[in-house]
Amino acid sequence: MRRITFDLDVLRSFVAGMELGSFAKAAERLGRSTSAVSAQLKKLEEQAATPIFRKSGRGLALTEAGETMLGYARRLIELNDEAASAIRDVELEGWVRLGLQEDFGETVLPDVLGRFARAHPKVRIEARIASSRELAERIVSGRLDIALAWHNGAVLPYSTHIADVQMRWIGPASPIATGWRDDEPLPLVALEAPCLLRTVATETLDRAGLSWRMAFASPSLGGIWAAVAAGLGLTIRTDIGLPASVRALAAGALGLPALPKLALHLHRKDAELEPVAARLGEILLQSASGSLPDTAQAYPLGDAA
Repeated sequence: MRRITFDLDVLRSFVAGMELGSFAKAAERLGRSTSAVSAQLKKLEEQAATPIFRKSGRGLALTEAGETMLGYARRLIELNDEAASAIRDVELEGWVRLGLQEDFGETVLPDVLGRFARAHPKVRIEARIASSRELAERIVSGRLDIALAWHNGAVLPYSTHIADVQMRWIGPASPIATGWRDDEPLPLVALEAPCLLRTVATETLDRAGLSWRMAFASPSLGGIWAAVAAGLGLTIRTDIGLPASVRALAAGALGLPALPKLALHLHRKDAELEPVAARLGEILLQSASGSLPDTAQAYPLGDAA
């Protein structure tokens, strides 16, 4: 069987185009012409010896082989960049403080810590899972170096808009009745106040003229999932990190009002990060981008980290 060696530059264009939802945007981010990226995609299909794309309406969608290729392309790029960084920064050492929303605790944090520790074993990481408000306060006070957080309206001097992610009404995965009837207030499940998404839920319902009651409040996201799975009420989150015990409801289900998108930001303590924090920021952005749902609108990262 003929051995195939995929071109990493081609794979980068492929992955960037799929993550941004447009190969024209990928060309702009990568500093290439649209025709050059098109030629790369043609080369990828020739190397793979099978169709990677199929027509879908006016655009393109991935074939089954293309979906498989996308997963491997991400892994190959990550491994290449990890190897390059490990060689370049072999003596990198020190201490870095990282903050994350709880939504990313299971989907992003293990990958980030594993990749960073393998490449930079001499660096000590302190990670904190907290609300967007606490993370912003810790960045401003200098108690965190970088933080990935939902934007709560606070204006921070060194903050980069990463993506907009659609908020969703979340209910139990199994057909358990929530105890909500049309003539009763909607039972809500939310994190304890102050909470950005709790406020969005109540204000959205108020604007729609729908009555609600707080059926359950928890200090942790795990408590939220348990309450929703048990049928105590509905909550709002994004598609990121949903456990199997809950599910996102279809738009307009149960007569619920539409929800806005939630902005994801990367906050930095300083305009220019120390090498240790800058490298962790790069890995954090790569991992977070890979965890975003297909419906998210991602923005060019530039020199965000």
